[in-house]
Amino acid sequence: MKEVRIGFLLRDIRFWIFLFFLLRLVCMEVGHNWRQCLTNMVARNFLVHGAHLLYPMIDMAGEKTGIIGSEFPFFNYLIYLVSFVFDYSHWHGRLINLAVSSLGLYYFYKLVDRVFNKQTAFHSTMVLTVSIWFAFSRKIMPDTFSVSLVIIGLFFAYKYIENGKKTNLIPYFVFCTLGMLCKIPSLSLFSVIAISIFVKNMDVRKKAALAFLGTLSVAIVCLWYFYWVPHLVETYHYQLYFPKGMIEGIQEIIPLLPSYLKKFYFSSLQSYLAFVCAVIGMVLLIKDKQRIPAFAMGFITLIFLLFTIKTGSIFPVHNYYIIPYTPVMALLAGYFISQISIKYQYILIFLIATEGILNQKHDFFISEDQLYKLELEQITDDIVPADDLIVINGGPSPQDIYFSNRKGWTVTSEDLLDAPYLNSLVDLGAEYLIIDLTDFDYNTGQYEKIYTDLHYAIFKLEGSENIQ
Repeated sequence: MKEVRIGFLLRDIRFWIFLFFLLRLVCMEVGHNWRQCLTNMVARNFLVHGAHLLYPMIDMAGEKTGIIGSEFPFFNYLIYLVSFVFDYSHWHGRLINLAVSSLGLYYFYKLVDRVFNKQTAFHSTMVLTVSIWFAFSRKIMPDTFSVSLVIIGLFFAYKYIENGKKTNLIPYFVFCTLGMLCKIPSLSLFSVIAISIFVKNMDVRKKAALAFLGTLSVAIVCLWYFYWVPHLVETYHYQLYFPKGMIEGIQEIIPLLPSYLKKFYFSSLQSYLAFVCAVIGMVLLIKDKQRIPAFAMGFITLIFLLFTIKTGSIFPVHNYYIIPYTPVMALLAGYFISQISIKYQYILIFLIATEGILNQKHDFFISEDQLYKLELEQITDDIVPADDLIVINGGPSPQDIYFSNRKGWTVTSEDLLDAPYLNSLVDLGAEYLIIDLTDFDYNTGQYEKIYTDLHYAIFKLEGSENIQ
């Protein structure tokens, strides 16, 4: 009896989702880089300057306000709410994303179960869990967060198709809209709603309701990204991302084609074995004449490919841009695995999980040579007034200026050798220069050095003589 209960537990997807949730709590406070710091900047500025959802603000815009045209900051706002109650900590966003992304896994399971069967749903969800989802569901980034919201919304859309209860339309609309607002590439997954038009035995009124709310949802998303974001850029003069035209995007991708393809055959599922299963699953889906699911996945693929072209060179060099498409690949892999002998199904899942986790184990650790950056905020609190602008040699990454908890400019070390450029920043209001000495051995008699240690040197710029 005990063995039966254990076997039943191991076949329950809720057990595995919870287990992987606990696993990813390990080292929840590891350091953040690039996009995670940018997300936290907006959340922290909500806490300091007021939670104005329409005006997300970052720290690296120099003398400007820092208001940027970006994704709708719903994720950042949730971080703000938690920080408002419990005080600000760097890792709050990790826990929020992990919770929502784990919920997204459960609704993914429930959705696939309704469309196919429990076995396909179980294996697809396991593949998704150990895919790129494994690492990015605990990062302070809106990618798995936004896709999870859309998946939850799509579940309620399918539930409405099944039972016709209009109450399901509310979460369908709310979750899908928020998901796409948080990250517009999630629209590729949402586009599956369009397939409902081709379902012959579906009530026309249901089609109309889904189409109307879906159109309204997309209209809201377009209003944010194609009206409000350009307005913010034009008004406050800071642009976060630069979408490309179709021809320009293709021209940028062609030289990076090997990296572009790698996002599909490795980055997405983090397992070569899982990718092979996905390819076979696609062939089987067509062979089994699963017309509606095959058409749906083909349509999602087409929309997603258009998004990849619009990003140009960004997609090939950033692995997380594949995340909106990962559920499709996980479903294809799960479809194949569910077709083979039951004995080999779990062996295959074990091998895929092992490969996926090992390929992402580095996410649980922080390089010891980077730990010194966590001390920067205390240093600036002791030396640099909160409202004074700084220059720091963090390069294009927002990491260093984020950990300084000050506003100003993050520049390359080479920029500091350009005397007129540095002087121009002083003229714009820069008052302190912070040098990361591990990256650049910088010293000058032109500015007063007011602090130095093994890792940082700080110079006072205000009232100092400009570099000649």
